[in-house]
Amino acid sequence: MSSTPTDLEKEKSNVDYREVGGFPSPPPRCLTTAEKALLRKQDIRIILLPAAIYLLAYLDRSNIGNAKILNSETHNDLLSETHMTAFHYTIALMVFLIAYALFDVPSNYLLKKLSPSRWIAFLMLACGALTMGLGGAHTYAELTVIHFLLGVFEAGLFPGLVYFLTFWYRTEERSMRVAFILASATLAGAFGGTIAYSVGHMNRAGGLSAWRWLFILDQGSKGSSKPMTWAEVKEILIDWRLYTHYVIYFGISTPFSSLSLFTPSIVAGLGFKSLKANLMTVPPYAVAYVVTVATSWSADRYNARGLHAGTACIVGAAGFMASALLPADAYAHRYGCLIVGAAGGFASIPPLLGWITSNVFTTSAAGLIIAMNISFGVPGQIVGVWIYKADEAVRGYPTGHWTNCALLLFSAAGCFALTVYYRRLNRGLVKQGAAQRLYRY
Repeated sequence: MSSTPTDLEKEKSNVDYREVGGFPSPPPRCLTTAEKALLRKQDIRIILLPAAIYLLAYLDRSNIGNAKILNSETHNDLLSETHMTAFHYTIALMVFLIAYALFDVPSNYLLKKLSPSRWIAFLMLACGALTMGLGGAHTYAELTVIHFLLGVFEAGLFPGLVYFLTFWYRTEERSMRVAFILASATLAGAFGGTIAYSVGHMNRAGGLSAWRWLFILDQGSKGSSKPMTWAEVKEILIDWRLYTHYVIYFGISTPFSSLSLFTPSIVAGLGFKSLKANLMTVPPYAVAYVVTVATSWSADRYNARGLHAGTACIVGAAGFMASALLPADAYAHRYGCLIVGAAGGFASIPPLLGWITSNVFTTSAAGLIIAMNISFGVPGQIVGVWIYKADEAVRGYPTGHWTNCALLLFSAAGCFALTVYYRRLNRGLVKQGAAQRLYRY
C-alpha cells in the first residue's frame, strides 16, 4: 500500500468550471477509454484491500453488541459471565470511543511518516490480538482495559484509509470509493449477525461460552507531498467552514454508533430472542449497503455531495421518527423503520467525507482535516452509547430513536445550509477572477 500523492492544487486549477443552475460548479468529467481502464485497475488493486480491512475492523467493534445478548437465556452471555451491569457495559463502550478520539490524529501523522503499508499492517495486527483478548476477559475491569486499547489502535484505521484514497483518486471519484470502504461496516453488521447466530450454537464447546468463541474466531477468519507548515495548520484550525463540516459529522455519528452497538438489542426488543435476534440484524445492514453505494455513486455522478448527504439524513430521520411514534408492540412496522433508519444514516457518511476532502487543496491538509473530522464525530459516537437505555426496551427505546431523529435532521439542515453558502461563495470568487479556487458542493 505505498502511495504516490495526486497534486490536488494542480487538479483544482485545471478544472473547467461552468454555471450549473445559476451557480458556478465544476461539470462532470468525461473519462477516456484509457482512463476508465486505469480507474478499474486502481479499484481492483487499491479499494478491495482497504474494504476488507475495514470489514474486519468493524466486525471486531460490532461483535460486542452481539456478545451482549448471545445465549442470554442460559446466562452465558457477556454481561452475565463478566458480572457486568448495563451501566458497566456502557462505560466499556465509551472508553473505546475516548481512546478513538485521542489517537486518530496522531495515527494519521504516523501513517504519513511510516507509510500506509507499515502502519496499517501494524494496526491490524494489534487490533486482531486485542480482539482475541476480549474473548479471555473475565471481569469488567479486564474487558474495559482491553476495549480501551482496542480503541487506541483502531483509531487510525478508517481515517488512514480515507486519507490514503486522496493520493490516488480525483475529488469527483472519492465518494464512491469511500462508500465501498464504509459500506464494509454494513456488511460487517450483516456478517456479524450471521456469524453470531452460527457461533451461538457452539456454546460451552471446549468449555467456553459462545460469546468468547465469537471474539476468538473473528480474527481467525509515504507521500511525496511537502510537510505542512505552521501557517497551513493555523489556516485549517481557524477556518470556520471546516468546523461546519465537523459539526455535521458529529450529528450523523450518533446514529452510526448506536446502530453499530445496539442493533442486536433493538431487534431483540422487537420480539426476537437471542440467536434469532442476531440473525435478524442482517437485513437492515444488507439494505444499508446497497443504499450507501447507490447514494455515493449518484453524489459523485452529479457532483452534489451536500444535497445527497442531507437527503439521506432526512430519510434516516424519518425512519427513526416513525419507529418512535409507533406503538411498542408494532413489531413488523418498527422493524421496517429500523431498516429505513439504518439505510439513511449509513448512506449519508461517504458523501460527507468526499465533500470535505474535495474542498481542500493539498494532500497534507487533507490528512489533518480527515483526522479532525473523525475526532469531532467521536463525541457523537459517545452520545450513541448512552441513548438506547436498557430500561426502555419494553417501550421501544424512544430516547434512542428520537435522539437519532433529531441529530439527523440537524445534520441535514447543516448540509443544505453549507451547500447554499458554497454556491454563494463560488459566485463571489468568479467575480473576483479566482475561479480556480471554486468549492464543490
